[in-house]
Amino acid sequence: MEQRLVSSSHHPEDVESACDASLADLGTDYLNLYLMHWPSPFKRSDELRPKDASGKTIPGDTDFVDTWKAMEDLVAKGKVRAIGISNFAKSEMDRLINNSVTVPAVHQIELHPWLQQKTFTNYHQVEGIHVSAYSPLGNANPIYSKGQQYPQLITDETLTAIGKKHGKTGAQVALAWGINMGFSVLPKSKTPERIVENLGADFELPPEDMDEIARLDRKLRLNDPSTSFRWNFYEDLEGKEWN
Repeated sequence: MEQRLVSSSHHPEDVESACDASLADLGTDYLNLYLMHWPSPFKRSDELRPKDASGKTIPGDTDFVDTWKAMEDLVAKGKVRAIGISNFAKSEMDRLINNSVTVPAVHQIELHPWLQQKTFTNYHQVEGIHVSAYSPLGNANPIYSKGQQYPQLITDETLTAIGKKHGKTGAQVALAWGINMGFSVLPKSKTPERIVENLGADFELPPEDMDEIARLDRKLRLNDPSTSFRWNFYEDLEGKEWN
């Protein structure tokens, strides 16, 4: 079982109680994986996203290294088997690793054929950190306003042509790309038919297909809440446009 630590519980004194709440909700004694959802802290609060009178998110002042050290304590206490991160830049990862004992077991990041982040994923391999890909179907997720000017990734001509060769859909090929790269892929769907379709994505793509997909990289990042969270995310990564 996996859960994520919300940004309003980053203060070291709040980390264990947030984990305990997750354990109680799930009816379990431990979590297999506990992720720091964002490097950015919000103001300490019982609310998931505290906001000021104008509706803007109120940032906090907790250092994510201190949050991480509190998460390390959860492992020592047996409440969590492994800890990881999500949405960190490389410079933030370097600082975290250089100032703590535990290297993250997992990093959950946006990855799909339009945002392949080859250099960054190679860095994870060197550090021994498993990569978990969210939004592996790209702009098929309607929550993202960015990227909606393009046809859906899953209808891309290259992906659909590759799918036709293997008796698969474009969506299955997009997911298979991530799996063949060695990532975990995290597609979201409430539709039973699409859930079944997603399960059919675990198949091998030959090198020539992987080479074709590599050429689709637009360095198009869909998820960047820098402005609303008041934190400069992904500042040293591909697809960064906010300033």
